[in-house]
Amino acid sequence: MSSESAPLWDLPEPSRPVPAPKAKPARAKTAAAAKRGAPRKGQQQPAPELPVARVVVDIPLAHLDRTFDYQVPEKLHEAAVPGCRVRVRFAGQLVDGYLLERSDTTEYERKLAFLERVTSSEPVLPPALHAVCRSVADRYGGTLSDVLRLALPPRHAKAEAEPPREPAPRPEPPEREAWAKYQAGHAFLDALAESRPANAVWQALPGEDWPRRLAEAAATVAAQGRGAVLVVPDHRDLTRVHEACAELVGADAVVALIAGLGPAERYRRWLAVLRGAVRVVVGTRAAMFAPVADPGLFVVWDDGDDLHLDPHAPYPHVRDVLMDRAHATRSSLLVGGFARTAEAQFLVESGWAQPVLAARPELRAAAPRVTPVGEDFDVARDEAARAARLPAVAFEAARQALGGGVPVLVQVPRRGYVPGLACGQCRTSARCRRCAGPLTLPGGSVDGAPKPPACRWCGVPETAFRCPACGSVRLRAVIVGAKRTAEELGRAFPGVPVRTSGATEVLASVPGKPALVVCTPGAEPVAEGGYGAALLLDGWALLGRQDLRAGEETLRRWMAAAALVRPATSGGRVVVGAEAGLTVVQALVRWDPSWHAGLELAERRELGFPPAMRMASVEGSPDAVEGLLEDLPLPETGELLGPVPIGEFDDEGNAARERVLIRVTRADGKALAAALHDAAARRDARKAPDPIRIQLDPLALI
Repeated sequence: MSSESAPLWDLPEPSRPVPAPKAKPARAKTAAAAKRGAPRKGQQQPAPELPVARVVVDIPLAHLDRTFDYQVPEKLHEAAVPGCRVRVRFAGQLVDGYLLERSDTTEYERKLAFLERVTSSEPVLPPALHAVCRSVADRYGGTLSDVLRLALPPRHAKAEAEPPREPAPRPEPPEREAWAKYQAGHAFLDALAESRPANAVWQALPGEDWPRRLAEAAATVAAQGRGAVLVVPDHRDLTRVHEACAELVGADAVVALIAGLGPAERYRRWLAVLRGAVRVVVGTRAAMFAPVADPGLFVVWDDGDDLHLDPHAPYPHVRDVLMDRAHATRSSLLVGGFARTAEAQFLVESGWAQPVLAARPELRAAAPRVTPVGEDFDVARDEAARAARLPAVAFEAARQALGGGVPVLVQVPRRGYVPGLACGQCRTSARCRRCAGPLTLPGGSVDGAPKPPACRWCGVPETAFRCPACGSVRLRAVIVGAKRTAEELGRAFPGVPVRTSGATEVLASVPGKPALVVCTPGAEPVAEGGYGAALLLDGWALLGRQDLRAGEETLRRWMAAAALVRPATSGGRVVVGAEAGLTVVQALVRWDPSWHAGLELAERRELGFPPAMRMASVEGSPDAVEGLLEDLPLPETGELLGPVPIGEFDDEGNAARERVLIRVTRADGKALAAALHDAAARRDARKAPDPIRIQLDPLALI
């Protein structure tokens, strides 16, 4: 500042020398220093090595399904390791992400933003797990961020800070004599022991201790220092398999991963697998992404159970994910169960997997005797049927089993009392005269008389029913629920305890004492020593469902229950309420699910349905579905089925939602998934208002 421009009170005194000019302001110095390349004060500097980080951001938008480059600041050089969790600024907001790799160069021509911080230096996304997640996203036309949400549990800082577990010692190779009952059983175990890839579809014998057999396969792999992942449908199966594995490989060498664990314990167990302290993982659906080190075996038990299909986008199936992992790591895959799905049969017929079956003499020695009684019987002339809705054959089988001191299993398709009513003469569904809702029996009594039928929608009782089709006043139960069946059986067998299993109360096991165990499909408890008899009621209700997989699902449920019954040589009997001429019933009588799976697969090929073809389902509002189809380049073999209305209709009779099916050959399956992903990306980029659901190879097609 010059003296001429200074205020009067800032002028120097005349007798004193004028001071030298002051230095330039700090701003000018900083600008000049920056021009020479020196850093500004407080400015972040890039890392000295590999300063570029490739990050996948946790944003579920298809057009952002790629990596983004960021600069690694010098202060995060040590913490920013590949696979760690980071926070980055994206579109003006702080979002989570995963650092995939670090590099020296970038193709981005503008200035890169810096990483905000490293949430954790734990490499939770190693390259092998990232490759699996990327493959699953591509297979189902989804995004990597959606798959990562399924594969990686939420972080728990306290569990992560705990010292790592010591690696469990290698177990001793288990005994394998029980696998000698199966053709190619020993060959499969030999391949596991020699670390050779082998894929098999195993059909377990009825009464087989299948958790022990799976544990023996896992222990064979663990004895070689490799990992194994075993996925089962529910927590009851998980408990049995975990106990069997802990007995063979040791409690410290196996962990159970299930969604019901608390966040701390779930993350603690997952970290033990990631860090290589545990070689054997058993779990439900979420365990299919378990990051075991050097995997040697992947197992899925009962792959036909719909619990193996994840209900979250991109809707992966456990069997398909484990197939991809086995193929990518040159590991072995075992698809096991009492029954066989069309997808498993496809693996056998294509030569990708080999069947592991028991010889017919072994099967006849282990299977119970199966007797079909037809879907209906003459109640008027059958005293047993009038007493407990059971034909004489089923009543006698139950009486003999109870007399022998063993329990009896009764499988009913639905829980509750009487889920639905129909005309007793023409079987037309009974409807409410007020709102056209379905009629049902509420159960209970008033003044000693049973309550009349009532509407399930509006609750108005129907005291004077008359069928609008034939004029009959008689009603019959479409399906009698487990609760009503238990009441009837309790009156028919006085003094015998009746236990129910289903819905919120599922029994894991029952003692080998006389009892009637009434359950819904999938809730059958294991009986000590096996059941003396199994009564499979209302088979027509399962077979009559409007579902492409109705026959396959019915046989799977029947065989799961019948496998809990003692062999025929010990008096075990199964009575099924369905016509003997049906292929499903014949497969049960002969205990030949592979024959039925072959027929099912042949029909799928003829109809052009999965697994013979790849199929995609697109659901949404009519405008959204139409817009996506207009922007979707189909592969050469592409074929559109629909659209068809689904759900409710508005006041003008228009459907609120529609669905269209897209069918291609298996060779064009990847092309279809890529085309759907790109079309969804363009919709997201345009910020289309209506959501849309894309699912490949859906279980429900009808």
